[in-house]
Amino acid sequence: MGRAPGNGKRSSPPTPPPGRCHFWLPNKRRHCANSSLQSSQYCGNHLPESASGAGRRVPCPVDPSHTVLEENLEAHVGKCPLKKRAAALAAQPYYSKGINSGGAEAGRGITSAEKRAAVHRLTEDEFQGLLGKIRSVHAAAAVAMRESYLITDACDKWMGGQVDRKVPYQEKHVAQQASIVGNMEAFGLLRKGGAEVVDGENVSMSAQAVVEFGAGRGYLTQVLVDCYGIRNVFLVERRSYKLKADRSLRQNEDVTLERLRIDIEDLSLHGIEALRGLKYLAIGKHLCGPATDMTMTCCLTEQYDQTEEKVYGKHSLHGLALATCCHHLCQWKHYANKSFLTGLGITEEEFHAMTWFSSWAVDGDHSSPDSYVEVEDTSSEVREPEKPDPEINGIERIIRSIPTVERASLGFMCKDIIDTGRLLWLRHKGLVADLVSYVPSNISPENRLLIAKCTS
Repeated sequence: MGRAPGNGKRSSPPTPPPGRCHFWLPNKRRHCANSSLQSSQYCGNHLPESASGAGRRVPCPVDPSHTVLEENLEAHVGKCPLKKRAAALAAQPYYSKGINSGGAEAGRGITSAEKRAAVHRLTEDEFQGLLGKIRSVHAAAAVAMRESYLITDACDKWMGGQVDRKVPYQEKHVAQQASIVGNMEAFGLLRKGGAEVVDGENVSMSAQAVVEFGAGRGYLTQVLVDCYGIRNVFLVERRSYKLKADRSLRQNEDVTLERLRIDIEDLSLHGIEALRGLKYLAIGKHLCGPATDMTMTCCLTEQYDQTEEKVYGKHSLHGLALATCCHHLCQWKHYANKSFLTGLGITEEEFHAMTWFSSWAVDGDHSSPDSYVEVEDTSSEVREPEKPDPEINGIERIIRSIPTVERASLGFMCKDIIDTGRLLWLRHKGLVADLVSYVPSNISPENRLLIAKCTS
């Protein structure tokens, strides 16, 4: 996946194949796959309103990611496939809308563009004061992250190439997967010695199941199954993926697999019948932005009776290992430890500014409104400070004048503060917890792992 040009300008889309709709899908970075109409360069779905005979298209109220002709809207809503899918999901016992959203905070999330606009509305003195505040808060409160790149003997099968490596992305992920698992073993979440089975029972595991949040294709769980003999697997992912590990996992007769297509924000573990009575591990590799906070909330939801004693569901959390990433997507309303931030004098607006700054850690030119973070393919090129542009002034000029290394350092400070709050939240809940750098930054710049173990 390529990087946006250093000058902040996007390159023009490539020419579509003959007969293909010319509509460009920026999120997928390709043209629409439909055939164009004979009388137009576009398909019926993307025909410009200015075209002869084209009706006005409006967003679908069920899912605004697609549009429909206004004259067909009423009929479409009744048969929209996403409406049927949403209704089927709402009927599931594990669906509880907004249960992990972070409490009573209401309203939509703040987009990156809105965060940027808010930063640019600051005066120069306010902006410099905020940077100074971040530095002082980091020095006073941030927990030092220790390096912990661990590959255990149990993962020799993967590290030695004794698995199917035909999928191209798998090669560069295997070291991350193995180190996450290695840190889990070192922290006491997995027992040493691999998947030893005695009388049909897995004696190497003190947990009976694994729930992978933001599972994607599910290959982190695949490592646990192959190397540690996990038998009960639950994969939580809101998107649909090809090339999943599910096929391989289902071929293992000893493994029970359930994939839940649901947003973590709406997931109630108490409603998963197959998980009841099991001690489980919660894992996640690159839980983007607020997904980390919602996962922690999902796993540590507590209810109190009249004597204020903790009452838990029939399943029990053994521990968790969550690789955080994309801090620029974090939202105040979802953040687990708001009291930590407010205690440091950080307001909601300052938090959102910090999240926007955080991508400076992995993106040397976040000053551009069109720049974006590429987690896995971040360029190692060191950029020099840009030459002043006489047409650029105010906050934009200050940002561009900050040397790349200093800007990255500020980005890492923001990440440290955000993850420190999460770490302290886990400890406040009674877990033994740590924050480690689980792979070198040249493997992945998003290399932070929150790891925690329940004590009872």
